[in-house]
Amino acid sequence: MSDWGDRDDRDNRGGRGHWGPWGPWDTIPELVRWSAERYADTEAVVEGRARITYAELGARVERAAAACLASGTRRGDRVAVWAPNSLDWIVSALGAVTAGAALVPLNTRFKGTEAADVLRRSGARLLFVTGTFLGTSYVASLRRAAGEGQPEAPAGGGGRGGPLPGLPELEQVVVLSEDAPPDFRTWKDFLAGGEGMSAAEVLARSGQLDGGDVSDIIYTSGTTGRPKGAVITHTQTLRAYEIWADLAGLRATDRYLIINPFFHTFGYKAGVIACLMRGATMIPQPVFNVETALANIAAERVSVLPGPPTLHQSLLDHPSRNAHDLSALRLVVTGAAVVPLRLVERLRGELGVDTVLTAYGLSEASGIVTMCRRGDDPSVIASTSGRAIPGTEVRLVDASGTPVPTGTPGEVLVRGFNVMRGYYEDAAATAEAVSPDGWLGTGDVGVLDELGNLRITDRIKDMFIVGGFNAYPAEIEQLLGLHPDVREVAVIGVPDPRLGEVAKAYVVRRPGSPLTADDLIAWSRREMANYKVPRLVEFVQELPRNASGKVVKGDLRRRE
Repeated sequence: MSDWGDRDDRDNRGGRGHWGPWGPWDTIPELVRWSAERYADTEAVVEGRARITYAELGARVERAAAACLASGTRRGDRVAVWAPNSLDWIVSALGAVTAGAALVPLNTRFKGTEAADVLRRSGARLLFVTGTFLGTSYVASLRRAAGEGQPEAPAGGGGRGGPLPGLPELEQVVVLSEDAPPDFRTWKDFLAGGEGMSAAEVLARSGQLDGGDVSDIIYTSGTTGRPKGAVITHTQTLRAYEIWADLAGLRATDRYLIINPFFHTFGYKAGVIACLMRGATMIPQPVFNVETALANIAAERVSVLPGPPTLHQSLLDHPSRNAHDLSALRLVVTGAAVVPLRLVERLRGELGVDTVLTAYGLSEASGIVTMCRRGDDPSVIASTSGRAIPGTEVRLVDASGTPVPTGTPGEVLVRGFNVMRGYYEDAAATAEAVSPDGWLGTGDVGVLDELGNLRITDRIKDMFIVGGFNAYPAEIEQLLGLHPDVREVAVIGVPDPRLGEVAKAYVVRRPGSPLTADDLIAWSRREMANYKVPRLVEFVQELPRNASGKVVKGDLRRRE
């Protein structure tokens, strides 16, 4: 167990005269209302020319919640958001949660088939979707995957039916723009539908919630390649990110550039939720672009910038960096298996960043397991992911489940309030991931030092990270296996100077197939999120296998 750590920012938060274990709120709707009162005149969100205060944000969330109620949203319903970082994402997501729903964020890199799969498996009844993003019509993509050509939902199938035959549980799709197909609704029309709902009705619905209700279901693909939804409650979310904000030292005067995508636990919770707790100003950036980030940091006097090491390296190395005033930056939080000491030193020395911290987490543990503390030596920050957060335990075990000595590699296990309730409607996967006495197996290999600092050294689950996005070989293999000319395939991560790691596919073609590497890569770009697409394809006569028939990926890695 670890203790609270630094508490010097308590006076910055205000309150109602008393504090529970992690704040004067038990649910996210209570947090939204509290922040609207406590920080009423403080800028809450800056998006281009739009600047809204916390009071205005609270009013918008209440209006969105009223529209959700009017549309039939019930306590415990799943409501999905498939959109980039934006004010509309924040309002629609918090509105749905205020109406009693469990939020299901969808990865903006998903193709239509991938999004439809998560919508189907979560049983989402309402979807908020962006119109066009990065040149892609998400509406058209979804309609192709779950609309035209799909069989009609059978009678009595559990849902009342909606605009997409392939998704019978999905009753409504709201497009976050001014235009929408006839069978979908525009954001403006959706909000107008809630005008008949009173504030008392919204308050009554959110008042039915308690800390044990589900706040969100984050779908994360495991080594089986099948997406699984980590179920997290209001209490877990609030407690975890009160701790995160406290350890990071987030302040009411901070201006936070949120580049980490909201569909990730960290982007949403260490971003939106933590800012609501402290009254910091949110500046959402839909996609990482170095020039845009530099311009935002300078123009908005950004003081907080979490992100993967590659993001900060890109800022430091950009040729026009010195043309921008970055002097307001004071807090950087990053994390990866390896964070170069030189990066920490450059952030502090060249940019004058007072606090650089590293952390480690996964969706199944509310997004946070360990974190460095302010005042830690730069070598600790660069070489480890810090110590277990308060209220949790971390231990390392060997293949038999026996704890290993300090300094010895082992699988990272975590136990505490942050461990998910389970995978949504997947008892078998839950039982495999979480032991009867509450230990979550992360699948990561790490080493603990004598002070309890964790260093991640490997990934049992073969996961690799592409430009900050977790990529899972089994999932990519499953998708590549759908190509008619692919007989067998194995995927590994290989080093890449720009993205850190990328996928390489070893492919056994069907006899007589003329399939080329370029053909398969082009097909992959149409069928899967870009970060999953193999950058390299090597055709082989057969895959290396052991006596039991399992592919020996160690042999493939040794080739590299």
